[in-house]
Amino acid sequence: MRYINTLHEGETIRNIYLCKSKRSAETRNGKPYDTLNLQDKTGMLDGKIWDPNSQGVADYDEMDFVEVFGDVISYNGNLQLNIRQLRVAEEGEYNPADYMPTSENSVDVMYNELLSYVKQIENPYLRQAVEYYFVKDEAFIKKFKAHSAAKSIHHGFSGGLLEHTLSIVKMCEFYVHSYSIFNKDLLYAAALYHDIGKTKELSAFPENDYTDGGQLLGHIVIGVEMVSDAVRSIPGFPETLANELKHCIVAHHGELEYGSPKKPALAEALALYHADCTDARFQTLKELFKDKQTNDWLGYNRLFESNLRKTSI
Repeated sequence: MRYINTLHEGETIRNIYLCKSKRSAETRNGKPYDTLNLQDKTGMLDGKIWDPNSQGVADYDEMDFVEVFGDVISYNGNLQLNIRQLRVAEEGEYNPADYMPTSENSVDVMYNELLSYVKQIENPYLRQAVEYYFVKDEAFIKKFKAHSAAKSIHHGFSGGLLEHTLSIVKMCEFYVHSYSIFNKDLLYAAALYHDIGKTKELSAFPENDYTDGGQLLGHIVIGVEMVSDAVRSIPGFPETLANELKHCIVAHHGELEYGSPKKPALAEALALYHADCTDARFQTLKELFKDKQTNDWLGYNRLFESNLRKTSI
């Protein structure tokens, strides 16, 4: 097995990867070619088949495990595989776990740490609302532990949703200890809940793609619906408190153009927005810089609206 993060320009390889996506197009001269996104647990690799009708290229589709033979080149600063041969691999020729990107941290350790914050919530209504999923719902817990936080931008790996949520709660803990304006219980509950809808917005690995519900509603609306389910199960849950918790979820993207139906109107909602934005951006940087051995400029990045590079030391 040759993992993607070990490949180097100039190599010729034969290996099995997951074909995460494919797109057929034509060159300016009208010749057909295929673009593939190849995946293993270490990352993604752009693949090109310049002659998809050749005898060496078998019929294949997205989400097939494919054995590819080709040359590793560098294009626009990124590695690319020019594929000369391709066949669909058979079961037993590959281990699916090799193709699922996973968190570098222990899922069980992270989840136990997350539960330590659940235990710090003193308000009985908010505590029960959080426990509804994170303590009592075994199916949800299993899904949450294995889920990604995004399709590709940040934390797009198994365990990514848990890792991201834990980071947000830790930042909120800092806010609570640094500024007296926050209600700890509401902020912790909102942090735990903020991306809960992603367990339904995105499908499980290896697909890790948008579901119909994800496309139609998005994780913010789904998350509010899930909060409502929990709240309805708790007798006497104060309506105002329920709306404040929902508002934090609704507003956690901060701006209308970023998908939030409402801008933050509570201190806790504003804190959650900044924590979410901070972790998402710095994790994105971490993934951009991963495996970069030099401090070369990476090129213009649309998210950061800037050309980026690592520091010289």
